[in-house]
This record gives sequence, C-alpha cells and structure tokens, in this order.
Amino acid sequence: MKFIIPADVPLNMHQEFAKNMETITHGTGKLMLFAGDHKIEHLIKDFFGPHIDPEVKNPEHLFKIASRGNIGAFATHLGLISRYATTPAYKKINYIAKLNGKTNIIPTEKKDPVSSLLWDIDNVIELKKNSDINICGIGYTVYLGSMFESDMLQEAAQLVYNAHQHGLVAILWMYPRGKEVINDQDVQLIAGAAGVATSLGADFAKIIPPKANENQTSAQLLQIAKAIAGNTKIICSGGQATDPERFLKTVYEQLNIGNIDGTATGRNIYQNKLNDAIKMTKAISALVYENATYANALKILKK
Repeated sequence: MKFIIPADVPLNMHQEFAKNMETITHGTGKLMLFAGDHKIEHLIKDFFGPHIDPEVKNPEHLFKIASRGNIGAFATHLGLISRYATTPAYKKINYIAKLNGKTNIIPTEKKDPVSSLLWDIDNVIELKKNSDINICGIGYTVYLGSMFESDMLQEAAQLVYNAHQHGLVAILWMYPRGKEVINDQDVQLIAGAAGVATSLGADFAKIIPPKANENQTSAQLLQIAKAIAGNTKIICSGGQATDPERFLKTVYEQLNIGNIDGTATGRNIYQNKLNDAIKMTKAISALVYENATYANALKILKK
C-alpha cells in the first residue's frame, strides 16, 4: 500500500478511506490536485483581465477542465461544488471540498489573516448522502504565524479527526502568513509548517516551495520539509501563472529532486483556454502519476 490508514479512521471506514486515497492518487500514493479555491481567496484577480481569456471568468471553466482533464482531484469550495456538480458529467469529478476561506481585500500588513470554517464535516456528509457527488476529502487553510493561528489550528485538528471518522482524506494548506512573518518562503518556516500538518494528523500538506539560497535550489530544500513531514505527504503550491515549459520543469524537479508527493496547480492550468488547460493537466499528471521525464511531459503539452 502506498499510504497509511491513520488510527483515527474507524475500522468500518478503512475501506472507504482506502478507496478515496486510491482514487485521488491513481493508486500511486501521489496527488495531482487541481486547485480551484481562488474565487473566494483572490476574488476576480485570477479570472478577469486584459491578459486572461474571457472564458476563464465563468466558474464552469473550472469544472470543464476538471471533468475532461487528467487530474487526481479538484479542490474547490463546497458551495461551488453544490452549484455546479448537479450536472451529470461534473458529478463524476473527484472532489476535495474546501471548507474555509477568506478574501484578499484586507492586506496582511493591516491585519493578521484568519480563515474560519464556512462549512463543517456534517455539511459534507449530508451533501454526499443526498447526491451522487464524489467528494473524496476535505481541505482547510492554516495561516501559521498569524495572531489567530491557535483558532485555525484547533479547527484544523478537529476537522482532520472528523474527516477521518467518515473515511475522508484530509488536506491542509499550511501557509506561514502574518505581520511577524518576514519571509513566507523561508525553508525553516516551510519545513516547520509541514511538521505542524503531520502533528494535526493531515494526510497531505500543501506548502509553498521554499526560496532557493546560495547553496541549494528550491527543490533540494524541499527534502527538508519532506523529512520533517514524516508519513504525511507533501504537495507544493503552483503559485502564479508562469511560462508553461518552465512550470513543468519546476514540477519535475520538485518531484524528482525534492522527493515530494505531488503538486497543487491552479492558475497555471485554468488561466489557459480549455484545450490548453486540459493538455496541461495531462502533462502534469504524467509527471506525478507516470514518473514521466520532463521531455515527455513537454511532448504531451505540445500535442
């Protein structure tokens, strides 16, 4: 087995948890997460502008990509899932229901960030029970270093435990952020955040890639976070959209040098036209699930 079943998963939920993990990792233990939680987090910034194709602004663009591309799971807020997963094709998507969120209107320098629960596990279970929507797990963001971190840590701990009680996979977005955080890409902070995710019982921790220093690349520094996280799996945030070839190179190095367990990519996928976005999902998934070379991933992208 490519993953562990945590002790807080009841025996009668082992099969459900294993099924969800097998589904989103394609049996590899690694995860290609298509991240689409930015409608709350970034408002319209990532979806509308002079350099963004008009089709991107429609929320359904995300669901078209998730249903037609090759992904492990699509992470977006529970409300958006309930609005769009009524369409038969979208019910088949493997969902990670994001349960907290905040906008970016108030800058960090004005106030430390806090992101409280918008929905709870009961809401997720009720939606699953009353529909054919395939929700495989939940996601929650913790802002370490915020003066409100204790509240978010408590919510995250209970959320992970309750998710496991129902056989759901738990993914924590672990972001150092607050007035006291000088460099949110500092390797010690990033590795520390990964360790916190393990202490909270998370199955996956989504982290920001550390910034390279004069001695080591970002991918090499990821090895520290990977070691600190123990048997919690590490996936890296994709960040802002960049040159597609450079992005694939970065993902390849994160996987093969940093030895991490996958990637969480949003803007580098959905800020493209539909066909190009689908090709990007296939190229990334080849790297994650098939151990493809960088050259092969480029071929998929350019087909």
